[in-house]
Amino acid sequence: MSSPLNTKQNNAKATTSLTAQTFWASFSQTIKDVFGDKGVLLMLIIAPIIYGFFYPWPYSTEVVNHVPVGIVDHDNSNLSRTLARYASASPYLDTEHFINEQAAKEAIWSDQIAGYMVIPSGLEEQVMSGQQAYVSVLGNGGYFILNKNVQLGFSKAVGTVSAGIKVKKNIAKGAYAPTAAQSAQAVPLQIMPLYNQTEGYGAYVVPAVSVIILQQTLLMATAMLIGTWYEQRRHAASVRGWLGRITALSTLSFIIGCFYYGWAFELHHYPRGQNMLGTLLFLALFCPTVATLGCVLGLWFRQRERSMQILIFISLPIFFLSGYPWPADQLPQVLQVIRWIVPTTPAINTSVQLNQMGASISQVAIGFYALAGLWLLYFVLLLFLRKRIPQKKAY
Repeated sequence: MSSPLNTKQNNAKATTSLTAQTFWASFSQTIKDVFGDKGVLLMLIIAPIIYGFFYPWPYSTEVVNHVPVGIVDHDNSNLSRTLARYASASPYLDTEHFINEQAAKEAIWSDQIAGYMVIPSGLEEQVMSGQQAYVSVLGNGGYFILNKNVQLGFSKAVGTVSAGIKVKKNIAKGAYAPTAAQSAQAVPLQIMPLYNQTEGYGAYVVPAVSVIILQQTLLMATAMLIGTWYEQRRHAASVRGWLGRITALSTLSFIIGCFYYGWAFELHHYPRGQNMLGTLLFLALFCPTVATLGCVLGLWFRQRERSMQILIFISLPIFFLSGYPWPADQLPQVLQVIRWIVPTTPAINTSVQLNQMGASISQVAIGFYALAGLWLLYFVLLLFLRKRIPQKKAY
């Protein structure tokens, strides 16, 4: 049975050990522990590299073409056949004729087509007599990318045919052909996408999701490592020791971030590199913020497996809370507040604006301030948990 004197001596030794723990000793020990733990190594380094290769692969075609659509022709005139022919020539559409609208609806319900156009009876007669005429285009709103192509493909076909009819009418009235063609579109519309020139889904979603991948892999790896240390009674550290641990984990994640921004986006031809200095500064702030949060969660969970069980399911909610796929001001008021405690809320928009849009650091300063504030908050929480959780060490 230990005496009170021996207990005091052990406590004094533990305190002296924590105080003497240096920044670089913790840094090097953390690096060794990461590469000595297969699970942490897989989560922190190998998994994000694999994601960088394979996650963008399903979106490699970028633009959706040849969407199956239907045409219901109630007019059966030269004009309606011209409309159908121009729609069939569109690279966006693969057309199929249906005898009535009910058959087209049933084809939508069975996922055979993504939309259809209804040409009403008497269309050619209305156009030739100068009356206002309409065709209807209906799409499946459940698939917004397919629905966009349905609307775009049919609208271009109808617009082209309408312009041709107007040109012929002007020539019939005695106008010269070049003048008639110019008057058919008095104000030409030219659409030029600035930051996503292919207008592809991959170039839209992958750069944002990459920030989620960096955050979630670093969070889970850090929480797993801290949980392991806790189970082995090696979690105790001085303030300088915790800073060394955070820096080590952040450095490894920073290198993975450079892999994404410097090579993965290049491999998949995504917009990139518009403000590389700003992007590097962003990573230098984002990675320590996430690593500090991971340390907080690791001390809170205190078990290696629990971090995986909980954190693996929050990626999708975090993405929607970020305000990137869905306008943040349309979220419930409570979620608009809660979302700011997650690093990806300021990080995703800051990253996209710097890397894809070429924003200056001053233009995204709010994102940097938010990340700095979150790091300070997480570090204060870390110090609080450090005091509350027993600092026993294994001897």
